[in-house]
Amino acid sequence: METIGFIGLGLMGLPMATNLVKKSGMTVTGIDFVPERTEMLVQAGGKAGESAQAIFATSSVVFMCLPTNELMAENCRMAAESAKPGTIVVDLGSTAPAQVRELYATLREKGISLLDSPVSGGDVGAKAGTLAIMCGGDKETFDRVEPLLLMMGKSVTYMGATGNGSAAKLANNMIVAINLSALGEAFAYAVKAGLDPQVLFNAIRGGFAGSPIMDLKAPKLIAGDYTPSARMAVHHKDIRNAAKLAKEMGVSIPLSQVVLDQMDEIERLGLQNEDQCAMAKLYERDMGVSICGKK
Repeated sequence: METIGFIGLGLMGLPMATNLVKKSGMTVTGIDFVPERTEMLVQAGGKAGESAQAIFATSSVVFMCLPTNELMAENCRMAAESAKPGTIVVDLGSTAPAQVRELYATLREKGISLLDSPVSGGDVGAKAGTLAIMCGGDKETFDRVEPLLLMMGKSVTYMGATGNGSAAKLANNMIVAINLSALGEAFAYAVKAGLDPQVLFNAIRGGFAGSPIMDLKAPKLIAGDYTPSARMAVHHKDIRNAAKLAKEMGVSIPLSQVVLDQMDEIERLGLQNEDQCAMAKLYERDMGVSICGKK
């Protein structure tokens, strides 16, 4: 039986760790830099870790769900120093593929395996255990942790070599970001044209423009609710990583570049901790409208 550690109990990490507690029958020891988040895991039946280093030292599988490339790299360095040979580290965040490959090599020298396993589905999917999970790394490592991943996700797919899971996540989030920008543009445009956004949503959601993105995010736009189910800051990081990978490959991603420029503006406006659909605010500003009707 595995001993499970979980580092990073934020918007996505806590519900994923909670699903492991409920479904695995194993002890799940977790930690977050916000103590209240760790206490929430304890209330759900998990155990509080003393430190990230202690979790690496005492766990056979350690899941990490961290918001930045830098935090992921820092924790991998801790793993190299503290984890026993044979330990598996699973990165559930979205990290730049080149960095994943570099950290994989570093950990492998210590006999530690790294699996890049980013997830898609937002906090709704994390709570329901219905995430889509894309995995890159050694196949035998994937085979060992797949049963645990299926406790957090409905779809778990082995994508191939190290970094491929992260690259798949970037492709996923390019599509999502472009759709979010189109959604904000279209609804602001519709309001400018005199349409009721709720009536518009009801009219088109079942047509060819309909999508899970529209179903989840249009009601938030209509309500003026930007409480994050997925933070703009994290999605911004993903699109920056996508642009970096595109540059490394010598290719152009013009639609994603437009969205990246918009996300840069969102950050300048101090809206990076709002929901990822906050790109609509740029269209509202530029068209002089409010989708939700509030000033």
